[in-house]
Amino acid sequence: MKRIILPLLLFALTSATCFAQEKATKESKSKIVEASCGLCNFGLSGKGCSLAVRIDDKAYLVKGSSLDDHGDAHGKDGFCSVVRKAKVEGEIKGDKFVATSFELLPLEEKKN
Repeated sequence: MKRIILPLLLFALTSATCFAQEKATKESKSKIVEASCGLCNFGLSGKGCSLAVRIDDKAYLVKGSSLDDHGDAHGKDGFCSVVRKAKVEGEIKGDKFVATSFELLPLEEKKN
């Protein structure tokens, strides 16, 4: 009986570790989202302009990156003027998106 318990216990611990690593990897995959000023373009309330992302049609304020990290927010192609695409990694915590990576993608040219 003791010979069976030890291998089963080791198998269970190994399996749990593998599943935990797989879940962490899935959550940290990058995704393309809409990014802009939460106040100016996404209708979020607040004291002023703040970086936000829209994921699955819901807007979240961003922690880990700010408007000022990506140029002039009030410029022609800034976050307060247009909605941009960004490649992000992170997770949603409550009503915030906690970014571990935030890469602004080039502005798409409108086709006529």
